[in-house]
Amino acid sequence: MEPYVTLNIENKVGYVEFYHPNRNSMPSDILDLLAQTIKGAGENDDVNVIVLKSGGDRTFCAGASFNEIIAIEDEETGFLFFSGFAKVINAMRKCPKLIIGRVQGKSVGGGVGLAAATDYCLATQYASIKLSELSIGIGPFVIEPAVSRKIGNNAMSQMTIDAETFFSSEFAKEKGLFSEVFETVEELDNAVKVLVTKLASYNQEAVKEMKKVMWVGTDHWDDLLSERAKISGKLVLSEFTKNTLKRFR
Repeated sequence: MEPYVTLNIENKVGYVEFYHPNRNSMPSDILDLLAQTIKGAGENDDVNVIVLKSGGDRTFCAGASFNEIIAIEDEETGFLFFSGFAKVINAMRKCPKLIIGRVQGKSVGGGVGLAAATDYCLATQYASIKLSELSIGIGPFVIEPAVSRKIGNNAMSQMTIDAETFFSSEFAKEKGLFSEVFETVEELDNAVKVLVTKLASYNQEAVKEMKKVMWVGTDHWDDLLSERAKISGKLVLSEFTKNTLKRFR
């Protein structure tokens, strides 16, 4: 099955879905498409609320594409790649519509960043999370502001330092990344549908103003995430990172 990003609109709900056959990892083209699709849904008058979801049933998002990272040979290319995650997070932040996360499985690295950048996130018991970046020679620099905003600096630091451990969905709920955790995907989807049906019926001017309030203090993120992308883009050139990632190919 080929990678894709789609927008399907049903009853004023815009379902933005991404997919990649390699555990929903994110190469540059998928990141660009995702940012554009979220921006477009935010500007679409037929959409009152957005659901961010991924295809498949095992993994929500495996984060950055290792194959693409290995191929990076200069700082500018590295900067452009990690800027892809910055663009998606900023598109979610600036979107005037509420974005509801539907996380059916594991998230690693940038996938945790995507979940953190939603306005309200629901998950299954299988949705464990991991920030593996430090173990491969880089760090979760671009996604850190979004993740820390949701779970706090202490939990962010804990996950970053314990980089090879998957933290449970209950940990993610306890720390505030997930609002609710369900036993099955069916229960998750039912809960998402009930929630977004309500949200789609609300006064959209009020929702738009509330979203601004929820994201207050983040206006500097365009510059901040760009600076963070430069750090990652430089570190990714290290022999440590190249050699570590070759073992995962």
